[in-house]
Amino acid sequence: MRAVLLSLGLLVAATTATADRIKDMATVAGVRSNPLVGYGVVVGLSGTGDGDSGLTLQSMQSMLSRMGLAVEVGDIDASNAAAVMVTAELGAFLKEGQEIDVTVSTVGAAESLKGGTLLMTPLMGADGEIYAIAQGNLIVGGMGLSAEDGSSLTVNIPTVGRVPNGGTVERMVESPFQNAESLILNLNRSDFSTAANVAEAINNVFGGGVAVALDGTSIQVRAPVDLDQRVSFMGLIENIQVTPDAPAAKVVVNSRTGTVVIGGEVLVTPAAVTHGGLTVQINEDFNVDQNATVTMNDNQTVIAPGQPTITPDSQLYLNQDPAKAFLFDPGVSLASLVDAINAVGAAPGDLVAILEALREAGALRAELVVI
Repeated sequence: MRAVLLSLGLLVAATTATADRIKDMATVAGVRSNPLVGYGVVVGLSGTGDGDSGLTLQSMQSMLSRMGLAVEVGDIDASNAAAVMVTAELGAFLKEGQEIDVTVSTVGAAESLKGGTLLMTPLMGADGEIYAIAQGNLIVGGMGLSAEDGSSLTVNIPTVGRVPNGGTVERMVESPFQNAESLILNLNRSDFSTAANVAEAINNVFGGGVAVALDGTSIQVRAPVDLDQRVSFMGLIENIQVTPDAPAAKVVVNSRTGTVVIGGEVLVTPAAVTHGGLTVQINEDFNVDQNATVTMNDNQTVIAPGQPTITPDSQLYLNQDPAKAFLFDPGVSLASLVDAINAVGAAPGDLVAILEALREAGALRAELVVI
């Protein structure tokens, strides 16, 4: 079996194709990382902790009581301590005693975790079981400064830190890789044609019937029973070259930023598009007439000012740029589409309007996705 695997490995290595490796296109079902989370306390802060936060005070009282000390909440000062949430990722195949990195984030009023030490914190999985224990000195990339007048300066995020290799694995997660009769490869991008290509490429190397495409995402692969051979077998499969099928024709529009991404498979049927700009400008002004009352008194003329009369004076200007038209021939490609739209000087918003109009007219042979 080893000789067969070695010869097949040389065959795979000798393949000179501009395709993707299976390891870049798919993952093995069940071989994944698992998120862990825990609640803990960071101590050793230089006055940047939670202060009189009830959560932190209660946590420290509970921790001290487990160490045989009877203290009241009022006897504890948490200005140098902070309640934190601890998160980590338990990678696939990690065994007991191996170390993982952990991330520590404040949940109280702490201003900075710089210089702090995370006390022993159990990390649990989604099933509530403890899979790792975290403890260690924090590395904080942020910094916060404050002055007596209330001004402050914050650089990066001082309320989040990391403990490299701060978590020790206490329990491993069982994986179907060791015991399953067949392994399932899940494509990162679901596509029936690509799934069929992957199964065909595996069968071309190892023989017919080894791989079967179950649907547009999953390919079932019959693996050796011996674990040593199974690892070598999967190592060879990962490096098999497969040509993925062309993705579906899509036009993705980000309505917030105006970003438009047009896939290479997008085509346009015969259509004529007219694009012109209309500019409307309104200037608001007011005319003021000062009214006056004229009276004669002892051969004298007296002019008494009256209430002014205000009348609006609005001016409206309309400017319409000459409409520019362009014609799409049958089966126009992506490059021609972009060149034609750029030729009329369309802004991002105008480009979205043109694409939507083409879709409504049935001339855009692609799915329009707005995110």
